[in-house]
Amino acid sequence: MGDTLEFSDIYQEMKGAWNDGRLRFGKQSVVYKSNKTGKVDSIPVNELSVAQWRRVCLGHGIKLTTSAGHVYKYDGFKDTDFEKLSAFFKSNYKLELTEKDMCVKGWNWGTAKFAGPLLSFDVNDSPALEIPLNSVSQCATGKNEVTLEFHQNDDAEVSLMEVRFYVPPNTGDDGSDPVEAFAQNILSKADVIQATGDAVCIFKELQCLTPRGRYDIRIYPTFLHLHGKTFDYKIPYTTVLRLFLLPHKDQRQMFFVISLDPPIKQGQTRYHFLILLFTKDEDLSLTLNMSEDEVEKRYEGKLSKNMNGPLYEIVSRVMKALVNRKITVPGNFQGHSGSQCITCAYKASSGLLYPLERGFIYVHKPPVHLRFEEISCVNFARGTTTTRSFDFEIETKQKNQYTFSNIEREEYGKLFDFVNAKKLNIKNRGTKEGMKGADGYSDSDEDTHDAYLERMKQEGKIREEADGSDESEGDSDESFNPGEEGDEVAEEYDSNASESESEGEDGDSEDEGKKKKKVEKKPKKVVKEKKERKPRKEKKVKDPGAPKRPMSAYMLWLNGNRERIKSEYPGISVTEISKKAGEMWKQLGKDRKEEWDKKAEEAKRQYEKAMKEYKESGGGGGASAVTKEKKKKGGKVDAKKSGGEKDRKREVGNESFKSKEFISSEESSSESDHGKGKGKGSKRKASDDDDEEEVASTPPSSEEESGSD
Repeated sequence: MGDTLEFSDIYQEMKGAWNDGRLRFGKQSVVYKSNKTGKVDSIPVNELSVAQWRRVCLGHGIKLTTSAGHVYKYDGFKDTDFEKLSAFFKSNYKLELTEKDMCVKGWNWGTAKFAGPLLSFDVNDSPALEIPLNSVSQCATGKNEVTLEFHQNDDAEVSLMEVRFYVPPNTGDDGSDPVEAFAQNILSKADVIQATGDAVCIFKELQCLTPRGRYDIRIYPTFLHLHGKTFDYKIPYTTVLRLFLLPHKDQRQMFFVISLDPPIKQGQTRYHFLILLFTKDEDLSLTLNMSEDEVEKRYEGKLSKNMNGPLYEIVSRVMKALVNRKITVPGNFQGHSGSQCITCAYKASSGLLYPLERGFIYVHKPPVHLRFEEISCVNFARGTTTTRSFDFEIETKQKNQYTFSNIEREEYGKLFDFVNAKKLNIKNRGTKEGMKGADGYSDSDEDTHDAYLERMKQEGKIREEADGSDESEGDSDESFNPGEEGDEVAEEYDSNASESESEGEDGDSEDEGKKKKKVEKKPKKVVKEKKERKPRKEKKVKDPGAPKRPMSAYMLWLNGNRERIKSEYPGISVTEISKKAGEMWKQLGKDRKEEWDKKAEEAKRQYEKAMKEYKESGGGGGASAVTKEKKKKGGKVDAKKSGGEKDRKREVGNESFKSKEFISSEESSSESDHGKGKGKGSKRKASDDDDEEEVASTPPSSEEESGSD
């Protein structure tokens, strides 16, 4: 038997709702941690007095009772876990795990027993139902009735509102009222908030961000009372999960955050966080409404009767002593501006994101607290409006996504290093960042190892190259002017084409020359496009009658083991099958791999033999090859014809207007080298379609003709 036993998917009932978590039985304590809130319940082993195994709605459950009267119930065990747990309890806790049957007769007449914080309704000495008294919000009495009302939980699909008990009149001689005695037993253990007695201390007119307003906070021994102009809230200390003390980015204010579960309610609005805002320079002198001996006895030196100092320090100190929880402050993270937070926006509201040692917290509207253990992955995304900012996305294991946008670009390196140090899964990590782990993340501040910045630089280079190419083309066209024709081109670039046309015959001749140049330029572009597409068409050609290529050893092994992988991992996706198969293939021994290598070699020999027979029988050549060549040639001629027709359409449509984009550096250079001879060749192309096709397919021949002329 090991030192510990651990169980996952164990459920604990919390005011009508089931909260899942993990349960661990150790030698020193029994620890349960809720997956929803992260709250930890620890039960010392030496305080355990009773352990019961029961059949419940979620399978089987354990009921643990301590010597102080506290009761803990955990459900979700399997029937086979009983023997393992029973042996563990005997060997480590010296405690017997007894089986207890529940009454399922459905009778509504029985005996009510108060056992610590539970009200047990027994029928024939077997419990029919158990009511946790800390879930009772109110208790009312009638003539022979006692009515219990319960706290409501928003997470519960169905809520129990009230239960009524009929108490028969007392026939004894003691003279006590059984109804009042029953109600007092319930109220002594119920979670009913009653403002009895004086408050320990009162803080006047504190600024509260959620719920918004100024409230007087009255501190009682068991609960916190917020008194405002419109609303009052009573918050039991048992509902406080965590306390946070966070410095504002301006270094002049402080946030004090109280996390609540269940939240406080205002109509249909739920407030899971109570956020107070203080200024650092506001001081307070506080005197507790207790004697020094009572303060020392109750709070064991955590508080003193008279306290002086900044207001936020005194409030946080009092809350820490009464709630008995630690105060969480920001860790070692330091942003680009030197502050411990990052300015960002969440749901169109600006706020501050604080990276903590064990999570993230965002204040203030709406407040969000995310623990590292509930985060599935994070993602760094480019901002939607500008490249000067980025978005930080967090996805939880429950598939909820939180996007914090408009974060300054300078904060990226610091935040990325923090996430890396906490070993969170980064969704868009690049290859260089994957290599960084081998070096211990020593170069985490360098931009070269930054996937997001690297992508932004690449896009910037593409834009610069595009702008530079446009400028270089314009410079080359304008600077290359060997003769008068270059001056004419410059005139057209200067948008003075109308002036050149008005000069008379010279302008007309220039227009004719430009038309001819366009006709000659277009076929050259067609040739370039065809040269790029030609190899692609050849790659796609496949002989359907040829024998299929043999599979590799890995593919043969995968086909033979695919069903086995599916059965071992039910519900696995196709991509996950490939990943899992790759891992299994790597772990396969040499002997097993040799077996599949031999099968692959045999398949290869059979393929070569079949291919040889196929070629000898006339496959793969002859008529089929000729047909393919004809198809290729026919495709070329069709492309030329279609290209020629498009050129003629463009020539006719653009006679009245000539812009800068139609003249390239190649045109001006070819014009200066060949002169008017090439213009004659273009006239022959315009008059004869067949000659035009030949010139388009073989541009060097046109150059020879122009040279001979």
